[in-house]
Amino acid sequence: MSKQGTNDWSRRKFLQSSTLGTTAALAAPAAVTAKKTDSTTIVGSGNYRFEVLHHWPQLPEKFTWQTTHNVAVDSEGLLYVIHEGDLAQGDHPSIFVFDAAGKYVRSFGSQFQGGGHGIEVRNEGGQDFLYVCAYHQQRSFAKLDTRGELLWRKGAPMESGIYAEGEDQYPRTKEDNPWGRNRFLPTNVAFLPDGGFFVADGYGGYRIHRYDVDGNWVSQFGKPADTTRADGTFKLPHGIWIDGRGEQPLIVVADRELDRLQWFTLAGEHRQTLDGFRWPANMDTRGDLMVVPELVARLTLLDKDNQMVAHLGTDSERIKANQKETGGFNIRGDESQWQTGKFIHPHDACFDADGNIFIAEWVEGGRITKLRRLY
Repeated sequence: MSKQGTNDWSRRKFLQSSTLGTTAALAAPAAVTAKKTDSTTIVGSGNYRFEVLHHWPQLPEKFTWQTTHNVAVDSEGLLYVIHEGDLAQGDHPSIFVFDAAGKYVRSFGSQFQGGGHGIEVRNEGGQDFLYVCAYHQQRSFAKLDTRGELLWRKGAPMESGIYAEGEDQYPRTKEDNPWGRNRFLPTNVAFLPDGGFFVADGYGGYRIHRYDVDGNWVSQFGKPADTTRADGTFKLPHGIWIDGRGEQPLIVVADRELDRLQWFTLAGEHRQTLDGFRWPANMDTRGDLMVVPELVARLTLLDKDNQMVAHLGTDSERIKANQKETGGFNIRGDESQWQTGKFIHPHDACFDADGNIFIAEWVEGGRITKLRRLY
C-alpha cells in the first residue's frame, strides 16, 4: 500500500470503514497483549507464543527502507523483502536478501523502484524463483531468479478486455499515473499446482487473473463489489494464496476493504466467506495454521477449520483513535509513537520452515519484525 493518495478510494476511510467487531469464527479465544520477561517481549499464549524482534534485519548504511511491503522465504531459509521505493531513486534496489541471522546478503530489483509491492518464492525443478508484483508507476509483474536476473516482465493482460489502452506499458511518470477499475495495479501472486499462477489486480480492476506455466493469460474471475457485498465480488482484493489445508486446494483472497477473506475453487467458483477482519492484507500457511496480517494493527492466526486461535500484536484501538483525532496516519511516520510488541500496519507475513513469522509493515521508515516461535 502506498502513502501516495492517487487512487480513487478515500484513505480517510482506512480505519473508519474497518469492522472492529468480530464474527464468532474470530472471537473465541481472548487476545493476549505483549508482556516482557526481563528484556524479552512475548506475544500470544499456550501453543502460540512468540518472541518479538522488531527491526530484525538491518540494512547497510548506504540503503534506506522506503515503505516496506512484502516478505518471502526461500528453500535455503533466506528472507526476501520488497519495499515500494522511490521512482526518483532509480539506482536504489527494491529487493533485499537476508540470511537466517538477519545479516544482509545482497540486493537488486531497481527496476521496481516506485512500485515494489508483492513478492513470493516458488521452487521449480529444484531451483527457487521470485515472482514480483509492482504497482504505482511500475504496474507490472515479473519473474526473476534469486540473484536478481529478470526472466520476464509483463503489464496488463489486454486480452481480458477490461483495461484502458496502454495499460500494458510501464513505467509511468508520477503525472501520468491514473487509477481506476480499468487500470492494472497488481498486488500479489499465488501458485497453482500445475505450474501456473494467479495474479491479484488489487488496486486496479479488482479481478483475479489466471496464467499458465509460461506466463500466458488464461482467464479471470471476480468483479468490483457494489453495496450488496455479494460473494465473489471484491473491494480491493489485495492478497491471494493457495490454501492446501483442506481436502482440495482452494484460492483464498484477502478482500481488504470489506474486512473479509473469500475462498474459491481453482476455477473461480465461490466456496466460503469469513468476515470480521480488520483490513486483511495477505495470507500464508504452514501445516494447519494460517497467518493473516491485518493492516489495522494486528496479526490473526487461524486453525485448519478457520477458527481464530490467536491475535498477535494488536493495537487497533489506538491506531483508530489516532486516525480519528488527526485525520491522517501520522503514527506510521513517527517511530517515537511505535510500541514494543505492538504492530502499526502489518502488510504481509510469512512463515519460515521452523514456524517463525516475518512481518513487513506499511510504515514510512520501514519495519520488518521477526516473531520467533517459542512453542
